Amino acid sequence: MKPLTSSQAKYLRGLAHGLKPVVFVGQKGITDALLASAREAFAHHELIKIKFADLKEKQKKRGVAGAIEEMTGAIMAGMIGHIGIFYRPHDDPEKRRIVLP
Repeated sequence: MKPLTSSQAKYLRGLAHGLKPVVFVGQKGITDALLASAREAFAHHELIKIKFADLKEKQKKRGVAGAIEEMTGAIMAGMIGHIGIFYRPHDDPEKRRIVLP
């Protein structure tokens, strides 16, 4: 997936404003259960929030977010505090709801 432009990332962050986190990263970091949960969330939604509950250092959060992007095929639209916003278009073009500007 190609990187998002700044206007596309801003648009996605605006859409995610009203969403609640659906995946939580704990002390163990990336686990099989976490990846399964993220993939399941992407099966139902194109845009999700992931909360980094036990990671306080910005570098660790960025590292885990990068690994999540790589392992799920998603792209991070932004990180606000301990919440990461991830986007992955639906595999079926007919089921896509989000149209990027």
